Amino acid sequence: MEPSRPTAARYDVVIAGGGHNGLTAAAYLAGAGRSVLLLERLDHVGGASVSAPVFDGVDARLSRYSYLVSLMPRQVVDELGLSLRLARRRYSSYTPVGGRGLLVDTGSDAATRAAFDAVGASGDHARWQELYAGLERMAGRVFPSVTEPLATAAEMRARVDDDALWRAVVEQPLGETLRERFSSDVVRGVAATDGLIGTFADLDEASLIQNRCFLYHVIGGGTGDWDVPVGGMGAVSGALRDAALAAGATLVTGAEVTAIDPGLHTGDAEVTWTDDAGRLHGARAGAVVCGAAPTVLDALLDAGGATPSGRATAAAPEGAQLKVNMLLRRLPRLRDDVDPVAAFSGTFHVHESFDELQTAHAQAAAGRIPDVPPCEIYCHSLTDDSILGPDLRAAGAHTLTLFGLHMPARSFRDDPDGAREEALAATLRALDSVLAEPIEDVLWRGPDGEPCLEARTPVDLERDVGLPGGHIFHRDLSWPWAADGPEDADPHGLDAPGTWGVETLHPRVLLAGAGARRGGGVSGIPGRAAAMALLAAPTP
Repeated sequence: MEPSRPTAARYDVVIAGGGHNGLTAAAYLAGAGRSVLLLERLDHVGGASVSAPVFDGVDARLSRYSYLVSLMPRQVVDELGLSLRLARRRYSSYTPVGGRGLLVDTGSDAATRAAFDAVGASGDHARWQELYAGLERMAGRVFPSVTEPLATAAEMRARVDDDALWRAVVEQPLGETLRERFSSDVVRGVAATDGLIGTFADLDEASLIQNRCFLYHVIGGGTGDWDVPVGGMGAVSGALRDAALAAGATLVTGAEVTAIDPGLHTGDAEVTWTDDAGRLHGARAGAVVCGAAPTVLDALLDAGGATPSGRATAAAPEGAQLKVNMLLRRLPRLRDDVDPVAAFSGTFHVHESFDELQTAHAQAAAGRIPDVPPCEIYCHSLTDDSILGPDLRAAGAHTLTLFGLHMPARSFRDDPDGAREEALAATLRALDSVLAEPIEDVLWRGPDGEPCLEARTPVDLERDVGLPGGHIFHRDLSWPWAADGPEDADPHGLDAPGTWGVETLHPRVLLAGAGARRGGGVSGIPGRAAAMALLAAPTP
């Protein structure tokens, strides 16, 4: 016997999903006077943008999943009055090369030039500076567009006003661009990683998904800088939650949305959900904003008897990363004489030369855990130690966040626990190979004597946070302008110039998660876009 249909209260907007984009939409819409109900499956809001006491009995709140901020426009912070501080890092990256290392120091061009010389890449320093100066100009012209309706590719190319740079970033595979620009395999790899974070791709991939990922990583904030959220990533979602509540939005946790009826014939959309006791509830709405992935939205529409959104792609999303959270007694010693504080303050690259990245991708594509997994690390507590309790700070403890590349979900499906252990062991071996001591020797141990180390695979993210395939961007990224070209085409015409990149085939349903155009990363851009699209329309 089917459960009886719940009595449905009415709201102007119901938001399905309380991640940072759902909270952003709620804050804007409630602030504009709309009645807003936000429903979140977990017992807390924030989605993957949260801080958590990962290790029992240890006073440290780590950014468990996402960890740095670049793509959140200052406009969002200002418009919502968010109490949020982002700290800039002086050092961009450090890459061990034998007994030396390549330290990119944004505060000293002379020190960076000396580091290029030390690793045998003298000829690449000037070309590095030239490329990244061009990328910073590009960022300053592209990034302001993310809070505007979609421009055409031609309009964006005209804004960039550098045809050679446009071709290098947008039209030819990233691998080709980097081989043309740099002679050093190491330098090529340091640049290439920005095209592979959250993206499983060969650097010569014809679809250019690696180029799209690269572009998002170099335009953030109009500078390309990646900043540390003071207080951890939970400070970001916490500020958005507070803004939504202050504006009058109703936030309900432990509420799993089970169906969305877009109301094609009734005049109102309807959303059905169950609470944590299994009771069925419903609400009517003038509009529904979905902060979940496109495939999740389509499943909810199907459950509501509706056709798909037009947003999901044919291929199922698949994440490809290993996330490892660590707490250390102290920073590990290096083989180089560089200060570990400088090396770990920025992005610490481990076996991420161009050739190593390509080899690892080929092995993973063939169904293997890479022999030498490439990964990168940073230390939040060197920039912001507020995430550590006073005893940990006094003891000199530090956090370490590791992001492993080329670890696709397919590698973990058959044996999630065993494959996780295999991938973690291989990754720690890779890390140890560039340190002067094993990382396990400097791990903090909790009250139970166990080392403070946690690993999360795409399969874990799918289970814990609800990311289909564990894909941190919900699906492969799109160019941040109107659909243009076969590799980025929208067969439904949803991303036409002048739209917000969040519309679906159902007029009352908008997609505001990372899978929207201009989604991905912690940005609030799709959440704001959904709010702008609704606020520009007549009041429902």
